[in-house]
Amino acid sequence: MATGWPMKTTYANGDVYSASDVNDITGTINLLGSSVAYTAGKNKIINGNFNIWQRGTTFTPSSTGYFYTADRWVSYCYSASTNTVSQQAFTVGTAPATPYESQYFIRVNSTNTLNLLEQRIEDVRNFANQNVTISFWAKSASAQTITIYLSQVFGSGGSAGVDTSSTKAITTSWARYSVTLTMPSISGKTIGTGSYLANTFTGAINNALDIWGVQVEQGSTATAFQTATGTIQGELAACQRYYFRKSIINGGATKTVFGQGWAFSANGADILVPLPVPMRTTPTAIEYSALGDFYVEGASIFSALTAITVDTNISNSWITNASVTKTGAFTSGGTYVLLAQSTSNAYLGWSAEL
Repeated sequence: MATGWPMKTTYANGDVYSASDVNDITGTINLLGSSVAYTAGKNKIINGNFNIWQRGTTFTPSSTGYFYTADRWVSYCYSASTNTVSQQAFTVGTAPATPYESQYFIRVNSTNTLNLLEQRIEDVRNFANQNVTISFWAKSASAQTITIYLSQVFGSGGSAGVDTSSTKAITTSWARYSVTLTMPSISGKTIGTGSYLANTFTGAINNALDIWGVQVEQGSTATAFQTATGTIQGELAACQRYYFRKSIINGGATKTVFGQGWAFSANGADILVPLPVPMRTTPTAIEYSALGDFYVEGASIFSALTAITVDTNISNSWITNASVTKTGAFTSGGTYVLLAQSTSNAYLGWSAEL
C-alpha cells in the first residue's frame, strides 16, 4: 500500500493523479485528454471568473485616472464619464464550456479612447525568465484586435518597467483565446516597494469588450481554466487581501455594527474593525457610502459625523479603524459603537491595493 502525502492513483491510461488534481468545485478528478487539467495555484489571476464585486457592479468615473471595478481588476479613465465598466450576467445555459457554468462576466467600454482592463499580480519576481501563457474567453460588440500585455513593474524606487505583448483578433461570439509570452529575466534589476506583474488588455475605442475566465500560468500551453484558489471562499479571501468592504448584513440597517472603540478626545473616537484576512499591507485609504449613513452610540448618541478617516498609528494588516469626528460630541475615554443610520446603503471599505 502506498504511503505518504499526497496519495497518488494510477489510471488505466497510465496517468498518475494526486490530491492537488481534484476539482475543488465538483470533487472529481480533473482530466483533460491524457493530461492533468488542474494544478493548485497554477493561475496567478485572482477573480478570473469575475464572481466577486465588493465595490459595486457598474462604474463610470467622473475624473481621470485608474479605478477599480470587479475585485482585483482595474481600468483607466482617460476623460471624465467616458468609461463604463459593468458586471454582466450570462443567460443560463450560454456561458462558455467549462467545468462549471459561471454567473458573470465583465464588460469594458470607452467612448473616448482605448478600453483598458488590468490585474496587478503581486511581486515582479513571478514568471521572470519563463514562458507564460495568458488565456481568456472574449467577445466584442464588433470585431476588433486587442493587445494583451504582461508588464514587469518594479515598484517605487525600482528599475524601469518592461512590457511584453501580443495581439488577438476578437470576434462577436464567445471564444477562448491564448497567447504565450517569454518574460525577461530580472537579473541586475532593482525591486522597489509594491512591485507587480501587470496583465493588461487594451481594445478599440467605442467598442464594448466582454471578457471572462482569465488565466495566467507558467508554460506554453493553455490548460483548463481554474480560479486562483479553486474555492468560492478562498477566492473571496484572496480578494480581501487587497480590498475589504463591510456592508449592511441582510438588510440589517440600524442593527449592523461596523465596529467598537473609544473616544480619544471630546472631538473624536477610534472605532476598531477586525479584518477577515490579513491584508497585503496596513490599509491607508478608507471609503464610505456617506457620512449621513452612520451614527455613534455610547456615552452619548448622535449622527451627523464630520469625517471618517484611518488612523494608521493604531492599524495594521489584521485590524484597522475608522476614526470618526464631531466637535464636542464625545466623552473622552468613553466607549462607542459605530452603526448604520436607518439605511441599507451604509458601507466602509479599506484598500491595500498595489
